[in-house]
Amino acid sequence: MSDETPICSAKGCRADAVWVLAWNNPKIHTPERRKTWLACEEHREHLSQFLGVRGFLKDVVLLEEWEESA
Repeated sequence: MSDETPICSAKGCRADAVWVLAWNNPKIHTPERRKTWLACEEHREHLSQFLGVRGFLKDVVLLEEWEESA
């Protein structure tokens, strides 16, 4: 992993990421595939709702825990 601090995936946000939102679009991804968005505290709920409404959100995990399990 690089030394750069991961940043939030929300448009225009440059805050440090704290959360990993694991998601999957079942129309184009195999069931086990996980794409990820990163989120700061401020945008975690908004990004989760965006993915959740579409049925894509699979998990929300602290970035630190995600990196430990990788």
